[in-house]
Amino acid sequence: MMSGIVGSSNMATTDARFLSSSFGNTFTRIHRWDFHDRSQIAIPRAQSSSSSSPPPPPSSDKKKPRNRPVTTATKEEVETAAKTPPPPPQTQSPSSPPLKLDDVNPVGLGRRSRQLFDEVWRKFSGLGQISRTNRPDEQDALDSLLIREGPMCEFAVPGAQNVTVLVVGATSRIGRIVVRKLMLRGYTVKALVRKTDEEVVSMLPRSVDIVVGDVGEPSTLKSAVESCSKIIYCATARSTITADLVRVDHLGVYNLTKAFQDYNNRLAQLRAGKSSKSKLLIAKFKSAEALDGWEVRQGTYFQDTTASKYDGGMDAKFEFTESERAEFSGYVFTRGGYVELSKKLSLPLGSTLDRYEGLVLSVGGNGRSYVVILEAGPSSDMSQSKLYFARITTKAGFCRVRVPFSAFRPVNPEDPPLDPFLVHTLTIRFEPKRQRPVDGVAGAQQDLRSFSLIFEYIKALPAGQETDFILVSCTGSGVEPNRREQVLKAKRAGEDSLRRSGLGYTIIRPGPLKEEPGGQRALIFDQGNRISQGISCADVADICVKSLHDSTARNKSFDVCHEYVAEQGIELYELVAHLPDKANNYLTPALSVLEKNT
Repeated sequence: MMSGIVGSSNMATTDARFLSSSFGNTFTRIHRWDFHDRSQIAIPRAQSSSSSSPPPPPSSDKKKPRNRPVTTATKEEVETAAKTPPPPPQTQSPSSPPLKLDDVNPVGLGRRSRQLFDEVWRKFSGLGQISRTNRPDEQDALDSLLIREGPMCEFAVPGAQNVTVLVVGATSRIGRIVVRKLMLRGYTVKALVRKTDEEVVSMLPRSVDIVVGDVGEPSTLKSAVESCSKIIYCATARSTITADLVRVDHLGVYNLTKAFQDYNNRLAQLRAGKSSKSKLLIAKFKSAEALDGWEVRQGTYFQDTTASKYDGGMDAKFEFTESERAEFSGYVFTRGGYVELSKKLSLPLGSTLDRYEGLVLSVGGNGRSYVVILEAGPSSDMSQSKLYFARITTKAGFCRVRVPFSAFRPVNPEDPPLDPFLVHTLTIRFEPKRQRPVDGVAGAQQDLRSFSLIFEYIKALPAGQETDFILVSCTGSGVEPNRREQVLKAKRAGEDSLRRSGLGYTIIRPGPLKEEPGGQRALIFDQGNRISQGISCADVADICVKSLHDSTARNKSFDVCHEYVAEQGIELYELVAHLPDKANNYLTPALSVLEKNT
């Protein structure tokens, strides 16, 4: 599992960072320096508070004048300048007011410009704060500015005015910052809240479209998802009651994804088509009739004379059991042997796999690995078909395995890359080689030459470049020990609901939340439940906004926290590369080293 550390920044800074990648089980990090436009001075900022050092004492020496560039003129240029008559003196227009000494005094001009800049800076920096400003006149002026003038051009995202984002949990610590960051960048924002009393309304800018609803009540979500392009889910249960955890963190995510998919399907029906966010069902194993057309075959990689010398026997079957499960099971004792399950695909009329990005298999079993083989070629001439394969690994119990079409490699290296449009046959093969024991006592007692694979469904994943649904989950760090298991169980169930929905997703698991400004410290991105440090709410909000249009964030789950200093002799990361980025795009290099979630 890989990880990355990057430096985030707030809205007023542009960062140059150092990116690093992981070695083995180590983390990776990025150092950064912030360049503040206020003073046009590069200020090196410490990467963590624990490693910061006090500034040096001011020097008593007088400042030396700066060396300015000197230009020299030729003799001809001097003579030409001497012959040129001086320009006539400019007369002041009688209508313009006379200039005063203070108008051209550089000290006065600098003082006034600095006062104006400080006033603008103070207003816009309030967008990134955790709580609402205590001065209503300033907040009203800021809201009026956003309504009248739109987003600030420096932060505006191209095309953001055509994107409507629904923020669920808009009054939470993260949600309030997400709303203001979205508005500053030009998005149309809808906020889903449970009630619209004065306290709730005062937390949100006036230009936000407030929708009343409850994630636990599906009937109230239909109007919330209308006209929405993307969703950011920041809501979380506020009590330790199990029913509340399930209602908000699990069923809330399920209800909202279903409402969003239903809305997309309605739009597609109006266009006499199919929603681009819906999965394509290839096979669903709910009855014995679903097994029709599937063929079990046996084979060996060796020649017949060689295989007979090492023939230990092999057998496989595909049946609908008494527990109403479609199970592919058997054993392979023959050296170089394999068994496989194959079927010629029959897709719905008008559907082709080139509109999808890969396959997802919902399966259960004893944790064996398999080879998925696709046969592609013109249906009129099967002799022209090519074989492509990809290896998958299952877990003990049920799991969903995603296999993108880009992961398939040709069996013959000289064949062209896979064209999903030409795929006509799907095969799942088991072979004893490359099997690994399953963790635990039960796995150690199993023979790696036997297998059992239970099928629930096989679907094609919709293609897309961007994420549709961003879910803010948690790592479990900082949660009270007596309720951590309940919280994580509800959170993980909500994550699974999102993955099964077919929407492009991004799942962010921050460490314990802190009430401090964002963009001050480097960030650690990781997978594997190894994060224990905290992170500011503003940094989490910034990651949510950046994930909206980042293709590397699609279908990714990751943990994130602030960088921390390891104990001496137990360094967790190494510096390997320098990535200056004027656009402050720290998310792409960080997530590019993380594995795509299955």
